[in-house]
Amino acid sequence: MSSSKENVLLQLSSDLNNYNIPYFYINETALWLQGAVEAPHCIAVSVQWDAFESVIHEFNQTYETAIPEHNSEMSYAVYSIADTSVRIECTYNTVIRTNPYLVNVALREQKVPCLSLYYYQQIPEWRATIDDHLYNVQQRVTEQNKKSWNQQTYEALLNRFGTPEEAATKLIDNPSSRIKSLLPYLPSLHGKKVANLMGSHGMKATAMSLLGANVTVIDFSYENERYAKEIASHCGIDLTYIVADILKMDHDHDGEFDVIVMELGILHYFLDLHPLFRVVSRLLKNGGTFVLQDFHPISTKLITSKGKKHKVDGNYFDPTIHKTVVAFEKHLTNDKEDSVVLQRKWTLGEILTSIADEELIIKQVTEEPNIKLHDRGIPKVFTVKATKTS
Repeated sequence: MSSSKENVLLQLSSDLNNYNIPYFYINETALWLQGAVEAPHCIAVSVQWDAFESVIHEFNQTYETAIPEHNSEMSYAVYSIADTSVRIECTYNTVIRTNPYLVNVALREQKVPCLSLYYYQQIPEWRATIDDHLYNVQQRVTEQNKKSWNQQTYEALLNRFGTPEEAATKLIDNPSSRIKSLLPYLPSLHGKKVANLMGSHGMKATAMSLLGANVTVIDFSYENERYAKEIASHCGIDLTYIVADILKMDHDHDGEFDVIVMELGILHYFLDLHPLFRVVSRLLKNGGTFVLQDFHPISTKLITSKGKKHKVDGNYFDPTIHKTVVAFEKHLTNDKEDSVVLQRKWTLGEILTSIADEELIIKQVTEEPNIKLHDRGIPKVFTVKATKTS
């Protein structure tokens, strides 16, 4: 980042915070703060529309005098501060603080508000730039996630599920129980080619194999593969396990699968869902079935639960990329430093729209409540069934 522009931007933030005026940075300035573009020629900031005149009054006393321009939708004024062009604007009858795309980004150990790059991804003139940026960031995120999921994962799986032989014994005894929640959405599995994307420890894949399917797991963890293959071997199953980044899958498997399954705690590892569902569509046969089951965003983004107490303290629409720990972290016994991963949590609307955008026809959406009595009325899991257009 340009240090002079950083200085000006931080001064602007200081001024607006002192005036107690709601604001966020917009356009190239917002994308610059989020690393998507180079430093802009002009710093652009949007302020609360009914406070615009107060801001101009204060700035005209502090900096040079600017004459605002007005049209039917907005007002703006342009200043020159420390040889940097600064545009102060407002859009009438809009609220800054409750904008669903408001995010805070770090700049020199401070947090500054800006309009999320996911907002600009919806604007045609910005879409390609944002898509390219998200793709590049995804590669770094995937490498970090891959590192985390290949650190002590096998140990965590042993601690959670027992030895592969013990897990296999339970699967053989009742394979349907492992995929009970998926069965209502799946066709008859006998003779079907099934892909279990991000299939982790492979127990659901092995269960489907025991029910007559030819299953392939695609996952980027070698330690997951080790545990999965050992379970499958004890079950007498020759499980195909491809260790790969799903977003970098070659075209050798295009149109190969009758059914694709993704389930529980997967989507938040992707910063853009469209490339993921594009791969799903590519791997499916025409008329094939896609079943996605994941934790409901109401439970993951909005509500915090502790015992019988629930608190609505989240922001359902928050598009921030968060840092957290891998799901198995509580099962580790050694150093947990490398278990940190990055996640982007999605709304149900974002998920469904991304699926429908990739030639997948949504046939069914089911929302399931939490089975705990004191969580009654709170959606815990959702399931989407879709088919690929012929």
